[in-house]
Amino acid sequence: MYICQVPSVKLLIRGIVQGVFFRATAKKVATSLLVAGTIKNTTEGHVEIFASGNTKQLNEFIEWCRKGPEKAKVENVDVVPIPDRSFADFKILR
Repeated sequence: MYICQVPSVKLLIRGIVQGVFFRATAKKVATSLLVAGTIKNTTEGHVEIFASGNTKQLNEFIEWCRKGPEKAKVENVDVVPIPDRSFADFKILR
């Protein structure tokens, strides 16, 4: 398990993560955890997230991403620390 100790991360979620309400559900979870950032589908069929928050918030969000919504089949979550980014809220990008 990756323990996040930075204020901002990039997540790349692989598996069956498109067409299963991953983005919409992730937005609800992020908002409830006070995590800010962006989420979008990639052309390769993955989901990419940039997220900011405190250590506890980000770790809880990352753990949720490892499971995803009910119909998702998450195979892998890459977690990459990035320079601190400020986001006003959590947005779904199209």
